[in-house]
Amino acid sequence: MNSHHLPEIERSDAMTTQDYAYARLRNAIMLGAIAPGTALTFRGLAQDLDLSPTPIREAVRRLSSENAIEVLGNRRLMVPQMSAGRFEELVQLRIVLETFAAERAFPYISEVHIETMTALDDRMDAAIDASDLDALTWMNQEFHTLLYRLNPDQAVMPLIESVWLQLGPFRRQVLEDLETITTVDRHKEMLAALRARDVLALCTAIESDIRDGSIRSGRKMLRESRLGPQ
Repeated sequence: MNSHHLPEIERSDAMTTQDYAYARLRNAIMLGAIAPGTALTFRGLAQDLDLSPTPIREAVRRLSSENAIEVLGNRRLMVPQMSAGRFEELVQLRIVLETFAAERAFPYISEVHIETMTALDDRMDAAIDASDLDALTWMNQEFHTLLYRLNPDQAVMPLIESVWLQLGPFRRQVLEDLETITTVDRHKEMLAALRARDVLALCTAIESDIRDGSIRSGRKMLRESRLGPQ
């Protein structure tokens, strides 16, 4: 039975076993630690997490409702494959939701927030140099989250995280070849826009970040997988 690398998460004393199983599986899928098309079993996941099958079943039920895991026949599970149409829709949703979130958060930005995001971006540069894709993926999400959550009235993060969850496994496949990603650092463009208090430039940089990091390389990978060996 194949085991899977499921990154550890912080577990608080208040977290139930079911909540822990759900949070850890969800985090693994969002980070892309489990590739699209990967076959899973309840027993295998229970062994990976060192838990009984009961909390795994509840976690899978919740993740299935979020389109992060497919429940197949004969108690088999799978991380969904990505189709070209679904990919295009999810990426466009990212652009709409994240530029909206940035506009709403913009009035609450401060120099302290900008410095925190700058320090995180520096750590991302180090993760790229070290080819640490787990850390890079997590910090990229944290970078965006730090901005979007500044709006005290925000209700958009669950929607954004749902899109990240569905894109995570496929986006990680794209990231495996870092050389295919643009050399333009869109996060530094975002930080420059924040320092200049230019909301239009901020939204433009976010859209470029999403397009550069997903669309071109993702389309190429989907096209190649559809055409097969030439």
